[in-house]
This record gives sequence, structure tokens and C-alpha cells, in this order.
Amino acid sequence: MPAAAAPAEQLPPGARMPDFFIVGHHKSGTTALYEMLRSHPGIFMPDLKEPLFFARELHPGLKPEDPQPNTLEEYLALFAEARADQLTGEATPSYLRSQTAAARIAALAPDARIIAILREPASFLSSMHLELLKDHVETEKDFRKAIEREQRERDSKPVLWYSSDRVRYAEQLRRYHTAFGAEQVLVLIYDDFREDNEGTVKRVLRFLGADESAPVSASEANRTVLVRSPRAYEFVRSLYLGRGPLARALKALIKLFTSRRLRHGGLRELRDRVLYGKPRASDEQLMLELRRQFKPEVQALSEYLDRDLIALWGYEDI
Repeated sequence: MPAAAAPAEQLPPGARMPDFFIVGHHKSGTTALYEMLRSHPGIFMPDLKEPLFFARELHPGLKPEDPQPNTLEEYLALFAEARADQLTGEATPSYLRSQTAAARIAALAPDARIIAILREPASFLSSMHLELLKDHVETEKDFRKAIEREQRERDSKPVLWYSSDRVRYAEQLRRYHTAFGAEQVLVLIYDDFREDNEGTVKRVLRFLGADESAPVSASEANRTVLVRSPRAYEFVRSLYLGRGPLARALKALIKLFTSRRLRHGGLRELRDRVLYGKPRASDEQLMLELRRQFKPEVQALSEYLDRDLIALWGYEDI
């Protein structure tokens, strides 16, 4: 049985919490899964990806003007447009890493379904580095130097992006299994999602109890990319997320004259065509060093899931 937890908030009478949560990880196909599920007619997911509501402690840089909800009332308002016959869900990858999110979600939505996607640790962190460069959070283009700088300055940094804490997958999953029970948690492997996009989504729909025959929009799981133009990227990203007064006004205008499916599909196509280019070649020596460091975590996850991830992720000879 899931462990009981004291609620951090009190759910208002008659309020409806999400039926499911995509809890992580970053750069592991969570955005693709979010976009595919929200195109399903029987599922509602808000336009705002990553509400961050149950993991605010991991995001100290959030400002009052950011679109993420600050109160439970604001959070519940994200799902106000859902029909009574739709399942509702949200996607915040940092929930998996949070020490408290699992218990807080379970306190308000004990019957919720949880979906986690895991990726080989070294490639996960390498892809995270590219994402941070896109978002202008990281300025060091050399991945090794970025890691070394973070290690030197770790005591003064509010967020550690390349810490081994991010890839303690078995420990992270254990928190959700404790809070919800194994039957309410679906663990996916990124490689499976890449290999069989459609089959993985059908598996998710079965897990959620949604209609498998309904059409969903295809979305490639996490293409590793570079940004062609940081200025153009920042504008389109702010429009996609509804950040800033101009972006909010434009998004409201788009929302007024387009359907929800056309809206998010069009913005995604604009993002893909205009912004992205091919990534740089990875530092193979650094990747080998990271795999040696993370092999115990991969072994622990293999045992926890009863699946040979050592072979799948190429750790046999490391």
C-alpha cells in the first residue's frame, strides 16, 4: 500500500486534480509524449508544459510574472477547460528528481497514474547541456569544462545541472512506488520510445485507460539539436510558453482564432523548422568517463526494474 503523507495543500471541495502525471526525466522524450497525449481527444493537458507546482524548491529562479502557478487555485485553473469525459494530466520532468513531489502529489491525488521515462545517464546529461545552452542558462559550450566549472562552484550554485543526483534513477522511482504503489507507476525506457513511438504511446494509453484507437499526432522523441539563432529561439520559446506581455497577447490572439490541436501543432512546426540545427559531436572520452562513474546506478536500476540495462545501454565492458 502507498505510504500516507500529510497534504501540503487542502483540495477545495469538488476540485479535480489531474488523473496522471508525466514526472520525468528531462531530455528523455517527455515533451514528445506530452504533445502526443494532448492531441488525443479523450485527454486534456494544459498549454503550459511543466507547471512545476509540486517541485518549486528545485526552481529558485522563478519570478512572480512567470506563467507557473503559485497557488493551488492557480494550479487547478490550468485544467478548467477539460471536459468531464476527458482524462487530465500534466508533465513536469523535475518531479522525478524532487525529494518531496511524490508525497505531495499523492496527498492530493492518491489515485493518480505516474509515468516516468529514463535515459542512459551520460547521454541524458550531455543532452541536458545542449538544452541549457539553448535556454541561455549555460554559457560554456564545452561539456567537460561546464562540468568542471560546476564542480568548482557547486557551493555557490542554487542548481547543480550535471550532478550525479540527477541519475539516481532507482532511488527516484522508489519514492513514487512508495507513495503510489507499483500498479500506478509506469516506467518507460527512452530507447523503447525512440524505437517504437506508436507502440509506446499505445502502452501509455492502456495504462491510463484511454481509447487506444483514437488518433494521436506523431512527435519525435527528443531530437538532440543546436539552436540556429538564440534570439529567434527565445522569441518562439516565449510564445510557445506564453511568457512576457507580448507573447501572452500573441498567444491569446492565436488561441482565439485557431483550434487547440492546430495551435500547438503549428507552434511546434515553427519551432522545428526555424530554430534547430545539427548537434556537435560528443567528447567520446568524457562520455566513457561518465559511464564509468554511473555504472553502479545503471546496475542498481537494472536490478530494481529486473531488466538488463547494462546490455541495452552498452555498459558491459565499462
